[in-house]
Amino acid sequence: QVQLVESGGQLVQTGGSLRLSCAASGRTISNYAMGWFRQAPGKEREFVAAINRSGGVIYNTDSVKGRFTISRDNAKNTVYLQMNSLKPEDTAVYYCAARGSSGIASTPERYDYWGQGAQVTVSS
Repeated sequence: QVQLVESGGQLVQTGGSLRLSCAASGRTISNYAMGWFRQAPGKEREFVAAINRSGGVIYNTDSVKGRFTISRDNAKNTVYLQMNSLKPEDTAVYYCAARGSSGIASTPERYDYWGQGAQVTVSS
């Protein structure tokens, strides 16, 4: 079992920056692909970014590429999401997820473990 806890979510103004952290416990995440998803009220959960064991990354190009950066620190058992140039449409609950495979995936059903989420609110 892997337990995931997100932190860093808060209210920020348009154009601001935030860094979300996802701290894992129970197992080392070095053997897991990790992902970030988000869900806005009334909408489906949306893929944001993912990173594989060796640091390869993919992004939701339409929504966040060029503004968000995913990274991992296996020594700290933590994954990060750096978010810059935030927009009101980035407002959502952000979830961290772990996949028991080294391969990157962009669909929620391919992830095995989930955190409780962190609220990010971007004011206009």
